Amino acid sequence: MAQMKRTVIVASAMVALTACAPAGYDGANSSAVEPVAVAAAEPTATVEPEASASAEAPVADAPPANVDLTEQLIGKSVARMGKVVTDQDGWILYRFDKDTADPPSSNCVDKCAEVWPPALTDGNPQLTGVSDDKVGSVTRQDGTRQLTVGGWPVYRYIGDKKPGQWKGQAVGGTWFVVQPDGKKNLSCLPTSTPKAVAPPADSGSSDAGGSGYSY
Repeated sequence: MAQMKRTVIVASAMVALTACAPAGYDGANSSAVEPVAVAAAEPTATVEPEASASAEAPVADAPPANVDLTEQLIGKSVARMGKVVTDQDGWILYRFDKDTADPPSSNCVDKCAEVWPPALTDGNPQLTGVSDDKVGSVTRQDGTRQLTVGGWPVYRYIGDKKPGQWKGQAVGGTWFVVQPDGKKNLSCLPTSTPKAVAPPADSGSSDAGGSGYSY
């Protein structure tokens, strides 16, 4: 397998989850969290063949030097949430209802992708607890390749402050923890619809606090 750089996740403001909040969650400051718009884009047109953990795959084009890659997809069970998929560092991954799985395409770009960084790949992730026939990739608008699980592009969430948290669960009513088969994990839902954290302050966005766009 190709060696890949560790994916960096930027910690940010927290999202209010109530009924099934992850361990260590404190919703005291949730009122300060503003919604952030998701920039909808045209579906990506090119779908890459599925990556296999066991079969030999063609050598992929090298990704840009400044792109952080996801080295592993790990399927496991965690307390309260149940079945999840994490990266090599334990960050829980999500899927977006405004994406599509057949054919795979991602509609999370620009500010959306700053809040929900796509799990990028060079086409050779190591798989543990995730079947290789469920894993593939899709080419994004910027030319990078994003991992898919069950056809669904997968993402991290910058509102998760440490590995194992799932503060992105049900954000905007469209983001959900992904299971190893690509389906939504609906076993632990908040009692109200959480709002996403704002993009990072250094992103150059003039309205990083949120500007009323829909999820």
